Amino acid sequence: MTDFDNIVQRRKTGSLKWDIPVMQGVLPMWVADMDFQIAPEISDALHERINHDVFGYTIASESLEQTIVSRMKDLYDWDIKSEWLVWLPGLETSLALAASSIGVGGDGVMCFPPIYPPFYTGPKAAHRKSVQVSLKLSGDNWEIDYEVMKKALKENPTTKLLLFCNPHNPVGKVFSESELIELGNFCCEHDLKICSDEVHCDLILNDKKHVPLASLSDEFSKNTITLMAPSKTFNVAGLGCGFAIIPDFKWRQSFQISMRGVSPFVNTMGYVACEAAYKFGEAWRLELIEYLKGNVQFIDEFLKNELPDLEWVKPEAT
Repeated sequence: MTDFDNIVQRRKTGSLKWDIPVMQGVLPMWVADMDFQIAPEISDALHERINHDVFGYTIASESLEQTIVSRMKDLYDWDIKSEWLVWLPGLETSLALAASSIGVGGDGVMCFPPIYPPFYTGPKAAHRKSVQVSLKLSGDNWEIDYEVMKKALKENPTTKLLLFCNPHNPVGKVFSESELIELGNFCCEHDLKICSDEVHCDLILNDKKHVPLASLSDEFSKNTITLMAPSKTFNVAGLGCGFAIIPDFKWRQSFQISMRGVSPFVNTMGYVACEAAYKFGEAWRLELIEYLKGNVQFIDEFLKNELPDLEWVKPEAT
């Protein structure tokens, strides 16, 4: 059993979360960076790689890529090919790369606020216009407002790409299969490509199941880039390793061209952590989810007892 109550001192370690000046004297909750120790299987794999003592430029191993292929099949019944994988040093960069890979400067890139800030800054870095369609709250359920989407596309006819987030950060919404089918059909009908950020897919806090949008049809697959990484789930963000799944050859080629001179190589240790996490970290992940469920329940009870006038929507995912 993992002791998630064990407090590891992170101050004065160069932690972005804890050590920047503005965070002194407060509890930093502004970034998806857990304070838990990583799974021991990941630590063991990293120590073994360190003992090799050579850290040159590195590519993803065949075993790592096969691990990803098997994981997609086992978890989502999604048959992907290893050649669809494009390895990335981080998913923030990939939002700008996705925007660069479609259309031309000045084109629109849509997103659903409230959203993680790089969904705005990524298109800006690619010289695209941010087109924002806010999610609407219906009771305790966050929904996509298709009427506003249609209006936004009419007002911004050069919009070529939707930056989508599932599970959604920060509202914690897990989109159902029927919701994803509706969105996928809408985007195909309106010639709107999708870049689906699914980095939080392994941290669902209820009985819902994550469904990759691209897995639902061949048409959706060709129209979608899917972004994933072990970083958030297994607390290895600082090792810099993620991947895009891009089934369409021309779009994959355009994405890779956008990477040239912009995106550095993936960190050697990131590859090691990624493979170890996905191969051996499942027991740790399941323990983590139960602990996080307890945290959500703690917040829920605190708000009801101490701040009853403050409303909140329980997150379905972290």
